[in-house]
Amino acid sequence: MKKIGLYFGTFNPIHVGHMVIANHMVEFSDLDEVWFIVTPQSPFKVKKTLLGNHHRYQMVIEATKDLPKLRPSNIEFDLPQPNYTINTLAHLSEKYPKGYQFCLIMGEDNLKSFHKWKNFETILEGYELFVYPRISEGTVAHQFKGHTKIHRVKAPVMEISSTFIRNEHKKGKNVSPMLPAAVWKYMDEMNFYK
Repeated sequence: MKKIGLYFGTFNPIHVGHMVIANHMVEFSDLDEVWFIVTPQSPFKVKKTLLGNHHRYQMVIEATKDLPKLRPSNIEFDLPQPNYTINTLAHLSEKYPKGYQFCLIMGEDNLKSFHKWKNFETILEGYELFVYPRISEGTVAHQFKGHTKIHRVKAPVMEISSTFIRNEHKKGKNVSPMLPAAVWKYMDEMNFYK
C-alpha cells in the first residue's frame, strides 16, 4: 500500500518553501510520495495575477523532475468547477482503487479553518491529515486537538510566499534563490510576473 500525501495549491509559482515542506513530509513521516495537486483557475473568479493552469503545472513538473518521491498532478483540471477537496479525494479513490492510500497535507493555518470546509467530517473519517507548522492567527478547534487522524509533522516553518515572489520580481528584485533553479529558468524565459 502506497501512502500518498496530497499537497494542494495554486503554486503561482512553486517555490523552495513548497519544496522543503513536501520533501520533509516524504522523508520524515510515513508518506511514500507527495503529489502536488495544482489547483485550476476558477472560471468564476479570474485573477489577473494567476498564471494559466498549464504554466503553473509545467513549473511543478520542472521543480519535481529530479525528485522521484515528489510528483506533479493536474487531476483537478478535469473536475467540474468550483471544486471541493472532498470531490478530488473521491475522484482519486475511484481512479486508484487499489494499492493507494491518500492523505491531505495542510498548513496549521488551514487546520484552524478546517471546520468550515465542505464535508470536513467525511474527510476526517476517510483520510489522515499531515499538518505542518505555520505562523498564523487564531487557534485550532478543540475537536482537532489530539485527533487520531491528524498528524503534526515538525517541518521547518517556511515564511516565503508566492505573492511576495511575484510582487518583488515585478519590482526588479532578484527572487531566483527562492525558486528551484529549473522553475526560475522557466519563469524568466517566459517573462512571467513582470
